[in-house]
Amino acid sequence: MKRKTYKLSNGKEIQQPRSWTIVILLFIIGFTYVSVQVTGFKLETLLRNGHQFFVILGEMIRLNWAYIPKVIDPLLETIQMSLLGAFLGAFISLPFSFIAAKNINKNEITSGIMKFIFSLMRTVPSLIVALIATFFFGLGSFAGTVAIFIYSFSYVGKLTYEAIERADMKAYEALISMGHTNPSAFRYAIIPQIMPNFISTTLYNFEGNVRYASILGYVGAGGIGLLINQNIGWREYDKVGSILLLLLITVFIIEVISEQIRIRLQ
Repeated sequence: MKRKTYKLSNGKEIQQPRSWTIVILLFIIGFTYVSVQVTGFKLETLLRNGHQFFVILGEMIRLNWAYIPKVIDPLLETIQMSLLGAFLGAFISLPFSFIAAKNINKNEITSGIMKFIFSLMRTVPSLIVALIATFFFGLGSFAGTVAIFIYSFSYVGKLTYEAIERADMKAYEALISMGHTNPSAFRYAIIPQIMPNFISTTLYNFEGNVRYASILGYVGAGGIGLLINQNIGWREYDKVGSILLLLLITVFIIEVISEQIRIRLQ
């Protein structure tokens, strides 16, 4: 299609930008077709068996109230795993973020290696890490805590070193010129700048970990996920519904509290 030409008031002529809409649509259609073939997706199967979802959902809605007391201890275990793993991982990531930040650490090799380690640790799913941890530490909540710790270390660490690289360096450079060491200048000039962002990121990570920790029980890493896996296996969906209700309430309360803390940090 021929592009239109527009004449500006100063006498210059410009052409209408080329539209890539058709090309993008063709790529989307092509990738969608390939994805359907690779995954074996069948619309007729979805239409034929899709109603089973609502059958299961209906059974989950009929909550088993008598089962709720048995959920309390595994739920508390899940929260403890998330709390310890998230905050310990975030705290330990701080000095490593110092190493990764290229505006603080002028050694490009160590900075690059540290960034690569953060990326590598984030690439491995927490479920796989928890599975590996069970081989080293045995079944139970400790393996789940290790998995959450590793994820939190890499997630918070990445966002923290990015915040360090965006920090105003004037105060830091002034302290260095006065004879402070790099760690000392970092402590007094950079940490006060990044601390609100660091705490906010840590709290957000903790919120997510409570949800993620609920599935670690599938590989024997403790917590409420073990009950979910067990009851799904026995097709006791009324108990699954009770577990999810308590988990939903817990996550909502944590999100409200952490949101209020983040608001006060702004």
